[in-house]
Amino acid sequence: MHDFCFTIPYGLILVAGGVIGYLKRGSTASLAGGVGTGLTLILAGYLSLKAFEKKKNSYFALVLETVAAAALTWIMGQRYYQTSKIMPAGVVSGISALMTGFYLYKIATGGNHYPAKAE
Repeated sequence: MHDFCFTIPYGLILVAGGVIGYLKRGSTASLAGGVGTGLTLILAGYLSLKAFEKKKNSYFALVLETVAAAALTWIMGQRYYQTSKIMPAGVVSGISALMTGFYLYKIATGGNHYPAKAE
């Protein structure tokens, strides 16, 4: 599985969560954090997709995805620890931890792999 297949939807979920947090609670921190991080991940996923179309890897995008997911894991994990609220801190930290593991796996295995040409 390619990193952009998960990164773009992950970014969209974060953007949606930030907007929902702002609309429900008036939280500008949710808006800035969710939209900022989400758009960063969408951009990284797009860069990775474009590199894949050229049969290359974008290690810059992969590192950016990993750093963003790890930062969210840490920040939202701390917030969950302090508040014990599953939503949004527990869910975001859990998803981000899974994504961080996935991105580290992609780095360890050399990034995106290309299908062999059928003969």
